[in-house]
Amino acid sequence: MRSLKRTRFAASALVATGIVAGGTVAGTAATAQAATSTISTKSFNTSFSAMAALKPIAKKGTGLIGVILPDTTSSARYVEFDAPYLKKALSLAGVPSSDIKIQNAQGSDATALTDAKADITNGAKVLAIDPEDPAGGVSIENYAKSHGVAVIDYDRLTLGGNRSYYVSFNNVQVGRLIGQGLESCVTNWHVKKPSVVVMRGDPTDNNATLFAQGYDAVLASKFKSKKWTEAATPAGTWTPATALSEFTQAFTANQSINAALIPNDENGAPIIAYLRTKGVKPHTFPTTGQDATLVGLQNIISGYQCGTAYKPIYEEAQAAAALAVYLRAGETPPKALVNGTSRDTTKQVNVPSVLLTPEWVTAKNMQSTIVKDKFVPASQICKGNFAADCRTYGIH
Repeated sequence: MRSLKRTRFAASALVATGIVAGGTVAGTAATAQAATSTISTKSFNTSFSAMAALKPIAKKGTGLIGVILPDTTSSARYVEFDAPYLKKALSLAGVPSSDIKIQNAQGSDATALTDAKADITNGAKVLAIDPEDPAGGVSIENYAKSHGVAVIDYDRLTLGGNRSYYVSFNNVQVGRLIGQGLESCVTNWHVKKPSVVVMRGDPTDNNATLFAQGYDAVLASKFKSKKWTEAATPAGTWTPATALSEFTQAFTANQSINAALIPNDENGAPIIAYLRTKGVKPHTFPTTGQDATLVGLQNIISGYQCGTAYKPIYEEAQAAAALAVYLRAGETPPKALVNGTSRDTTKQVNVPSVLLTPEWVTAKNMQSTIVKDKFVPASQICKGNFAADCRTYGIH
């Protein structure tokens, strides 16, 4: 979620002729240079074609690339998308399967640290981590630094850490999309006197802070003008059951609530199920989400969720793989790839970053985004009772 505009440009094909002169393979160097000048944030597509340009760089490097993902509960993305996409990207970049290890810490900082230490013992040169919380990430990054291992913060920034690079989406923009999506939906669904629960992600997660920064900026004028009422602002969580508890407490205390800004699909799913038990009808109670999960997409087409912030994870995985390949070879990634910086507000430093662009997906553009990208196939979205909704919106 963690808590994702799509680009469709393939990397140019690279052709180089090997010329051996004075013991140096000039063609390999030329190809590596070409890869450096070609790979950018606009290189990544659903066919992963840009990865082939990294093979000369991959050949120059040795050692394990370890990836440690956070959990399997806060979002379905880590199992469904991140893990297989990262493996595919690294493999197509020319990294041997024996040098790729992708693990999931199952929500445990201790497990993440144990996995990281084992990877380093087994010769890891690069770790890409998405820790459950900053403290866990700092422990890994301090250990890695003491052993000369480069770290990439994947998807969320570890505040206070010692990473080399950060790969994610523009998370303030993710929040803006969620806020704008709610704003549009309130209008389109003709919600009178909007009374809104503003949900948040886990307060220890820097991404949750950035999401809130984005959507708070959108909603501020609505609340200040008194056109909308901010009915409740729960503490925040990425645990769906806890999010449901936060929402039901607010809803029970204030029956005038008729909209909810929810920062991701997984938190929204049980809340929407609860609203349906209360007799809430489609297109009457706007909610929002993020991550374009199957449950979120089905809630959108059935009229219970306004939209979802779609983060094409295939782009993020390829960007992380590209960074890892360069770092494994001891080379500096190209500026066209590292296109920004992100602020570590604990250390007060700017972290070189790859920042990708999210997109707001609704029922009307789901076919041209999610389905076209093969992110979630129509065959899954349109199962059972959702088949009629798919026909309504031309999803096939």
